[in-house]
Amino acid sequence: MELVISVLDANDNAPQFTQPVYKVQLPENAVEGTLVALLNATDPDEGLNDVGANAQLSYTLSPTEHFRLDLQKSNERNIVPDLVLTKALDRESLPVHRLVLTASDGGRPSLTSTMELVVSVLDANDNAPQFNQSVYKVQLPENAVEGTLVTLLNATDPDEGINSEVTYTATNFIPRSGRDVIAVNPKTGEIRLTGSLDFEEVSIYDFRIEARDKGWPPLSGHCSVELEVLDVNDNAPEVWVTSLSVPVPEDAAVGTVVALLSVSDRDSGANGRVRCAVWPAAPFGLVSTFAGSYSLVLREALDRERVSEYEVEAVYTVLVRENNAAGAELARLWARDPDEADNGRVRYSIRGLEEVSSLCGGIERFEEEEWELFSKDVSVLDAKGVVDM
Repeated sequence: MELVISVLDANDNAPQFTQPVYKVQLPENAVEGTLVALLNATDPDEGLNDVGANAQLSYTLSPTEHFRLDLQKSNERNIVPDLVLTKALDRESLPVHRLVLTASDGGRPSLTSTMELVVSVLDANDNAPQFNQSVYKVQLPENAVEGTLVTLLNATDPDEGINSEVTYTATNFIPRSGRDVIAVNPKTGEIRLTGSLDFEEVSIYDFRIEARDKGWPPLSGHCSVELEVLDVNDNAPEVWVTSLSVPVPEDAAVGTVVALLSVSDRDSGANGRVRCAVWPAAPFGLVSTFAGSYSLVLREALDRERVSEYEVEAVYTVLVRENNAAGAELARLWARDPDEADNGRVRYSIRGLEEVSSLCGGIERFEEEEWELFSKDVSVLDAKGVVDM
């Protein structure tokens, strides 16, 4: 007699994964529906030819909006789960997704096992560099020296690696001459002066800065920079004798115009305002005809037998700080002589001060206490005589 003993399976084994942690990398720009991983577990309770309830496995995934399980039958006995992408990824928001996959058998009570899924998101160059403000406004005095820092820009790119490396370029200069006086460091974003500013030539420079990353394809961000040049009192007043009527008849009426003068200063605001006077005050005076123009007129009747000749000085005030550099121009005068050739050539001298250009009339340097008032007389000499200013 043959005795056959059948051993009934007891659900004494939980499902098993091949590893406790499963790691996978996924590009940030992977499209929805991408297969992320093939997963499965086994249960030792399963038989050779049949799968009882104790070995029938089901799978669940921890809550996530980016992934789902796609259950597939590998054969008549087993179901395997595929991990599928259901929503676009954003590495900058969440660079690593940690999920839990649970396998449960069909026994009673059911036994379970878990495996951690770690999905690392690989960066894609999907972010352009961004400045912390769209417009930078900067002010610099026109005497700022070459190399002066205009401003420091900073553009950030939330991507990583080479995709986050940024280079800077200055473009779209208005006026175009700005490219000769302003430059940006392509690596640091420092903007510095590479030339001289001149308020009287250009008072505002507008330009744009491009920050471009090194990803592929490269992405770029932009900002605008407005550099306002502030006026400095670096221009001396200028005086022109535009008309001169000499000699003057003794019987000339009071109010007769002897000369016309034009005064200007290229600086702006208070730096460009000029005060004019005539010395000595009698018998002449200045009458302002309109801005920057004056008439030298008779204030009193002339008497040739009492005074036959007057030295009239046009006086104006120049504010000068002490310790100006040697050769710094303080004022500029012009005298015109209608005679021809050598008779029309004039030379300048200054009473009580040696440092004056005899050809151009430029007064160069004071070394006096700041803002103290001094009076100096400038004379103009032609080939035949002296005409005082």
